[in-house]
Amino acid sequence: MLREEVTVSTRALQWKCVESKADSKRLYYGRFMLSPLMKGQADTIGIAMRRALLGEIEGTCITRAKSEKIPHEYLFIVGIEESVHEILMNLKEIVLRSNLYGTRDASICVKGPGYVTAKDIISPPSVEIVDTTQHIASLTEPVDLWIRLQIERSRGYRMKTPNNAQEGGYPIDAVFMPVLNANHSILSYGDEKHEILFLEIWTNGSLTPKEALYEAARNLIDLFIPFLQAEEQDRNLEDNQGRVSLPFFTLHDVLDKLRKNKDEIKLKYFYIDQSELPSRIYNCLKRSNINTLEDLLNKSHEDLMKIEHFRIEDEMRLFDILEKHLLGILQERFGMDLPKNQSVFNYLK
Repeated sequence: MLREEVTVSTRALQWKCVESKADSKRLYYGRFMLSPLMKGQADTIGIAMRRALLGEIEGTCITRAKSEKIPHEYLFIVGIEESVHEILMNLKEIVLRSNLYGTRDASICVKGPGYVTAKDIISPPSVEIVDTTQHIASLTEPVDLWIRLQIERSRGYRMKTPNNAQEGGYPIDAVFMPVLNANHSILSYGDEKHEILFLEIWTNGSLTPKEALYEAARNLIDLFIPFLQAEEQDRNLEDNQGRVSLPFFTLHDVLDKLRKNKDEIKLKYFYIDQSELPSRIYNCLKRSNINTLEDLLNKSHEDLMKIEHFRIEDEMRLFDILEKHLLGILQERFGMDLPKNQSVFNYLK
């Protein structure tokens, strides 16, 4: 356990970790403070952060299990102590840590007798099992247990429904939330004109409380960015009407030009996570299997607008980032700088 003294600064807003501990591999606790705040500000921040911690952070879990030898969920199999339903409930409790997007496959292939635990899961390199001792099943006889698993990253809670059932496959209630609980409290001082905000965070081990705090704050910032850009967008709306969709109608020409100069390899191996994209835009692209700069250049304006939660202002942000990176390729390849205010897209047309 780590404890620090609570100090209050009257000069600038500061935050610090007051307490941090790990009760187990699946239970982390952290307590943080933010000060000095004016009266009422602590409640505003505390409520928003608690909602973001519990509802906006993504997590990874097993969402489906499949075995061709299991006809239905409530079957008891000879040589296995647990029913199929109990095994599915145990799989639901497996805590995973990853940065994957979309779905990945994993599997369990064990021969009894013996205990089957999370360490027996064969998972992709991008997925880490937080507690490998988590119990799955007890094999009392020399029987084979073979299960294919589907791993997914998302947020919130997803209940299994009969519509999700497939032949030989069983959906699992998915609890993607890495934050188990979050509370905030307020300490008033200075004739109650100032406040200190305390945030308490419990996580399941897939994220530390400090990481969860960072993710929640970043997600809140991303949600408010459109309001900050609204005035500028309204002011320049007429001037930017053509610019919003122009890049993605001419990107094929850009790609052809770069291919002729043997720079395609730079695009193919330039992953979008190397760009300074807001997390929401990054997540939208990854879920649409857009992983590299080349994948993005191959998408038209209409393709991007079909992506769930992707907005017109996101396209403008992507244009700016793409232009910067393509300019870097041109400068490195040809050793030239474009004239001031000259678009790299117009130059390559």
